[in-house]
Amino acid sequence: MTDRDDTSPARKPRAFSVNDPEPGQAEGKRAKQHPAAEPARKPAAMPVTAAVTMAEDDPFLPPAAIDALTPPPAKPRPHRLTAGKILSASLGFLLALAVGIWTDRLIQDLFDRLPWLGWVALSAAAIAALALLVLIVREIRGMRRLARVAELNAEIAALGRTATAKEARALAAKVVGLVAANPLTAKGRKSLKTLDEEIIDGPHYLAFAERELMTPLDRQARQLIINSARRVSVVTAVSPRAFVDLAYVVFEAVRLIRAMAELYGGRPGTIGMIRLFRDVIAHLAVTGTIAAGDSLIQQVVGHGLAARLSARLGEGVINGLMTARIGISAMDLCRPMPFVALKRPGIGGFMTDLASFAGREAAKEKTGDGL
Repeated sequence: MTDRDDTSPARKPRAFSVNDPEPGQAEGKRAKQHPAAEPARKPAAMPVTAAVTMAEDDPFLPPAAIDALTPPPAKPRPHRLTAGKILSASLGFLLALAVGIWTDRLIQDLFDRLPWLGWVALSAAAIAALALLVLIVREIRGMRRLARVAELNAEIAALGRTATAKEARALAAKVVGLVAANPLTAKGRKSLKTLDEEIIDGPHYLAFAERELMTPLDRQARQLIINSARRVSVVTAVSPRAFVDLAYVVFEAVRLIRAMAELYGGRPGTIGMIRLFRDVIAHLAVTGTIAAGDSLIQQVVGHGLAARLSARLGEGVINGLMTARIGISAMDLCRPMPFVALKRPGIGGFMTDLASFAGREAAKEKTGDGL
């Protein structure tokens, strides 16, 4: 037993594993694993390897001619009392009187011949009058819904940037009431409820409401436009006569506008649908039509592919673009909120789908010719 040297410095207690090497060797190993920090590198200028590409030089942007085909935002036309409307109303009233007098005379003659047959005719006339009343009520409600959409869109556009918090919440509540029946807006309505107790200014609240409520509807509307444009392109490419193309384009346009109105909560009746279709076509007629030329087809599908396209495929692409224009204008008229926080779709967004369709059809034609 040796005496402890009290003059040596005390070492802190440490724990060692029986499988570890000697303490000195372990410390050397840790020193190798964690070398000393390297000295800081001196500042130096790096060579410039990045360049900014201007928008007009970007090859991935859609051509300017395609973007020019996008119609400007459509607005509902003011409905004034004109001489033509007065004439139509007067003739309709006279026709209704003539039908009423003829029905009354028919029922009286049937009563004179066979009383039970007169009662049958009277019952049929009553049922017809009741059905007519139901149709009139439905048409009035459909026209009122379209009017509400137009008024709400105009009100939000006028007060969107200057609306107070109270006004913004009131406008958003109207939009929610209009699209509440659509399950696509369930998540957006739930997100809006989370802001009931929050303090937020009016423009930001409306922007949040547009993003939450309109994003799923706009996505569905874009899909409707793409599907309609594809169908028009296919029918145009395979139809044997020009009047078949025109008839199908009109049919597809009516169906697209009705689907767009129902998507955004409009649900128009027959008269409301006629008025909405007239507004869309009038807007496109005022803003100009598509000039179907070889240069436009080349810009849509590329010069190499355009050289392999047949005339029918080229017409299909152009009619598809026309259908997309109709769909975009219908979005403007059926959407209860203007495009502020979200980007308005353009023709360039549908160009890829139509170009891919044209490419596949051109490849099929080439394969068929090779066989």
